[in-house]
Amino acid sequence: MHPAYSVILFTTASGAGYGLLALLGLTGANHGSASDFWFGAASMLVALGLITVGLLSSTFHLGHPERAWRAFSQWRSSWLSREGVLAVATYVPACLFGLLWVMPDSNEILLKLLGTVTAILAMVTVVCTAMIYASLPTIRAWRHWMVVPVYLIFSIATGAALLFALASVFGRTGIPALGIITIVALTLAAVAKLIYWAGIDNMKPMYTMGDATGLGGDVRQWELPHTSENYIQSEMGFRVARKHGQKLRMIVGGCLVAAMVLVWLAFAFGGGAGPVLAVLAVVLAGVGAVVERWLFFAQAKHVVSLFYGEQSV
Repeated sequence: MHPAYSVILFTTASGAGYGLLALLGLTGANHGSASDFWFGAASMLVALGLITVGLLSSTFHLGHPERAWRAFSQWRSSWLSREGVLAVATYVPACLFGLLWVMPDSNEILLKLLGTVTAILAMVTVVCTAMIYASLPTIRAWRHWMVVPVYLIFSIATGAALLFALASVFGRTGIPALGIITIVALTLAAVAKLIYWAGIDNMKPMYTMGDATGLGGDVRQWELPHTSENYIQSEMGFRVARKHGQKLRMIVGGCLVAAMVLVWLAFAFGGGAGPVLAVLAVVLAGVGAVVERWLFFAQAKHVVSLFYGEQSV
């Protein structure tokens, strides 16, 4: 599949935003109001800002962005529609939670309720995003059982890196659990992606050219159906060389490992270098997430490619 930059921005930016929002909701539900107004306000603005940018960028891939509102009507059968409905619905408890969280002496019961609901809706929205792809039977690599866990784990990992960086910048690094959660989440993201890559590399093809033509057996294509590349070939038959794919996978792993090390250094040594190291960890985690998502699309083969030279998918 040809990776659309708008979709990559959408899934990575909104994923990080929802991960941060979920962690903020759980923090408020368990620890009460924010320890500092500006820290709380900045964290909420970053989370909601990333979510909004991500959602708006998703409309750029549409032929008619002005008709995007119609997607909300198909929530009974479409994961994309469910994601849209939940994304909009999440703003309500999230904004109410944010207002209460930055206010001292807020109602603890209401804060706990709103924080929990916000965290749940944020993660369910990410699940719906993942299911848009995991529910497609035409793309073998997306039918893997690890697609939804990978989306969730990367959302939490990038969100945790953001929260750790914000806490470092505002001098709120006195909570050991925050650094541990960030390192564990980044580690799980790397492990989950390794499992996913190993899985799709070893998956048996679902269909062959014989299945596509209805002839069965070992069918070979005599010549291509077009003399020049068409839209289906460029969009659905996009290929990335295996050697380049391996290099990009190494970049993803390297970025995640480097981000873990930087978080550990920022947490262990702190001081003036702490915020700088934490921000660098966010940048590396973000780069890793973007490359990972590009590969997610680029290495996926659509069954229609069987009509254009692929022997099996």
